Amino acid sequence: MTTDTPYTLFHAHDPMCSWCWGFRNTWLKVKASLNDSVSVRHLLGGLAPDSQDPMPADMQAMLQGTWQRIEQSIPGTQFNHDFWTKNAPRRSTYPSCRAVIAARRQNESFESAMIQAIQEAYYLQAKNPSDHDVLADIAESVGCDKSTFSAALNSDSVFEEHNNERAFAARIGAQGFPSLFLATPEQHIHPIGIDYNNPQGILDQIEGLITH
Repeated sequence: MTTDTPYTLFHAHDPMCSWCWGFRNTWLKVKASLNDSVSVRHLLGGLAPDSQDPMPADMQAMLQGTWQRIEQSIPGTQFNHDFWTKNAPRRSTYPSCRAVIAARRQNESFESAMIQAIQEAYYLQAKNPSDHDVLADIAESVGCDKSTFSAALNSDSVFEEHNNERAFAARIGAQGFPSLFLATPEQHIHPIGIDYNNPQGILDQIEGLITH
């Protein structure tokens, strides 16, 4: 890829999206291989709004099956299935999305660290990022001021920013997570097909659009 013109690669995701966790290793390889003409912008989508209701048993069974399918189809992806017995699961992922925004507000360098820490807490450590106290502890672990983070997590401005990001992700065509889109300098937005096991295929699509 050789160009001096800026491009933006939008990554629409949800930290509690299991397919986003499965995509993580490939996504890191893609980001590491992008040249300086492409900047990355994370868009916090959201699978499920805030809820204190217990997750129905059939949904728990469905998600456990999804975890198993991801383990089988994306080599190297691991899940701690103890989550389902150690927690009272809720279908509530918006808090984890706002947590990334709240961390990013303290320092942009906290964004990627917060995403990774939420995913690892959920999928490897069997913690529940639907719980605000869990998110506050995670934020502190990546360097956030805990009290500032906790105040921001449920603030009107962070709610508004998340709403805006969700709306923008939907407007450019994100119908599920993860989704990738490349914006050209002319603001033409192109969807990038995702192959969970082939970062080069994703990079080839980006290069094709840049050199077209």
